[in-house]
Amino acid sequence: MTATIAPPQPPGPPPAPPRPSRRDRSARACSNRLHRSEHRTAALFIALPVLGFALFVLYPIGFAVVTSFTAWNGITSPVFTGLDNYVRMIGDQYFWKSLGNTVYMMMAIPVGLLLSLVLALAMNRRMRGTTFFRTIYYIPVISSIAAIAILWQWAYNGDFGLINQALGMVGIDGPNWLQNPATSKLAIMIMAVWKGLGFSMLLYLAALQSVPRQLYEAAAIDGASTLQQFWAITVPMLRPVTFFLVVTNIIGGAQIFVEVNIMTPDGGPEFSTATIVWYIWRQAFEYLNMGYATAISLMLGLLVFVVTALQFA
Repeated sequence: MTATIAPPQPPGPPPAPPRPSRRDRSARACSNRLHRSEHRTAALFIALPVLGFALFVLYPIGFAVVTSFTAWNGITSPVFTGLDNYVRMIGDQYFWKSLGNTVYMMMAIPVGLLLSLVLALAMNRRMRGTTFFRTIYYIPVISSIAAIAILWQWAYNGDFGLINQALGMVGIDGPNWLQNPATSKLAIMIMAVWKGLGFSMLLYLAALQSVPRQLYEAAAIDGASTLQQFWAITVPMLRPVTFFLVVTNIIGGAQIFVEVNIMTPDGGPEFSTATIVWYIWRQAFEYLNMGYATAISLMLGLLVFVVTALQFA
């Protein structure tokens, strides 16, 4: 007899998962409520900075972009003029003059960084009185820029200024610094370098003190001279601080205004000290050309952005 084989039976339905207990359901509901509460709290913390960014950054930028295409005096309704402000900017000799003055004054940035590095190297030595000198050099940084500009304006006076009196002691007849087109920009650059020395020196000093001494000891064992140690160890270790100072000084130098407005009213002799921010202020608040001033502001912001981006490249 032949045995018969029964055909395979199809698999039955999978067993039903066990029903969660009341305790599990209660714990899951509590966890969901906790997650929703955390999400609401997180959304609240995120919403505040986002709202501030939209209100104080995005809206002003959007308003400035729209205003740059209008003729507006800040009082009456703006009138759309298209690209007239930008076309006017290209042919405005005072715009190019003020932009050139700004770039010229920014040439003081490498001089200030070099002097601040020299001071930081001097202050990094173990000698008496370093704390006193660090404080003295940093006082201009925390002082009012308006007060400092007035003091330097007196010092630059051609008749009774301290600078010309000091030059007279060595037989030099000093010029009328702020009233001479040949020396007016130089005078403001000297004051700007003096005021920023303390900040750059402090950052360089902190960076110098963070360099491991073992690097210098190993270099000395290998026979490296002091100058070789400076170029091979100190300069590379200071590169991040130098990069930060270059970027911040370029941004700050492009916005110089108070010194020019106080020390050389009306942009100095023959418009020699007028900077781009000073020219924007004059167009906006003296001539009430808000649309044109906004167009110049956007162009300045674009230039600063491009120069800063090149530093990161």
